Amino acid sequence: MSQALPRNQRFLRIAVVTPILPVPHDPTRGRYIHETARALGRLADVRTWFAQPRYPSLPGLAPRSFLDGNVGADYALDGLDLDAFTYPALPGLSRVSNGYAIARALKPRIRTFAPDVVLAYWLYPDGFGALRCARALDLPCIVGARGSDIHVRSGLNATMTRRTISRADALLTVSDAMRLSAIERYGAVPDRTHTIVNGFDTGVFHPRPQAAMREKLGLPPDGRLLVYVGRLVATKGLLELVEAFGALAAADPHLRLALVGDGVMREQLRATIRSNGLEGRVLMPGAMEPAGVAEWICAADLLTLPSWSEGYPNVVVEAIACGRPVVATDVGGTREIVDASNGLLVPPRDAAALRGALDTALSHPWDREAIATAIARSWHDVAVDTLAVCHRVVAAGGR
Repeated sequence: MSQALPRNQRFLRIAVVTPILPVPHDPTRGRYIHETARALGRLADVRTWFAQPRYPSLPGLAPRSFLDGNVGADYALDGLDLDAFTYPALPGLSRVSNGYAIARALKPRIRTFAPDVVLAYWLYPDGFGALRCARALDLPCIVGARGSDIHVRSGLNATMTRRTISRADALLTVSDAMRLSAIERYGAVPDRTHTIVNGFDTGVFHPRPQAAMREKLGLPPDGRLLVYVGRLVATKGLLELVEAFGALAAADPHLRLALVGDGVMREQLRATIRSNGLEGRVLMPGAMEPAGVAEWICAADLLTLPSWSEGYPNVVVEAIACGRPVVATDVGGTREIVDASNGLLVPPRDAAALRGALDTALSHPWDREAIATAIARSWHDVAVDTLAVCHRVVAAGGR
């Protein structure tokens, strides 16, 4: 439950810094940050800086974990006062310098805006760069962790993440599991580490008639449909999912799987689907806006998310809001969302366990109406909770 803000608190100026926002070539990227910043902008004076690494156009230097491509300074997103900028980088090679490059690019921009506090999402390099900039301008800084920026860190990344957390005025996490990980692994100070779970757009993600959604999407009215929504990358467990689906599909000729999203693994997945004789059974409609995602979820019988690592997976919340059960891996904060009333949890990287859970979930008589009413948290709630931490940090005068 969000806490109410005292009426006498003044209107804050907040500089939001993030490397993750929806872009034309990847419209699902960073939707939760977009929604948080947009809702926060209704409660405070917020400007968002979109930090993008600028890689040289040379063969073999493209990033391996996300679709590369930058937007220009004139890029706009609904509800945001946005400033998109780039900084020079080399995949892997400039890891140690990226935070400093971000700080240099941010400093004149944030000085002109003159905020009360800097709020950076993604711990390293962007949180480090924002923190360094804030210190140079004598401003307090809050950093927010989203998932793999805490759970999938090693070597230099882990060292710089620890340094960022230790120097920030507050740390925001999206699940209690992530909060505990930050405290135990990175030495985060408990009373400066706050869990603020994500919300969802209640106007988009809600139950809809399954038959109508299938007709709209051109899907057969019969048979069962599994849906995955997210980036097409190995760490989302997609090879395990295709393997598990192949075993189930052999016994059920009317079972289908939809992989909604895009990513660097797209062509590899298509080749795997062909080699396993699953063409026509595995659909790849691409990445889409939230309204399209909701239609695919409501057309499905259940959603699956077999990730190796998660923070607080929004798509799981969105599926439950649509009244759909979930089969997901027991990682990060997923167990804070999924229980026996709305889904099943399995260990990561285990195709056999995933296949068994999917089979069980498909035959279980779920109460979709009860599932859909279990979660009610809006992005306004997230913004209120986030603003409360901002006020606390500003009132304390930073560290």
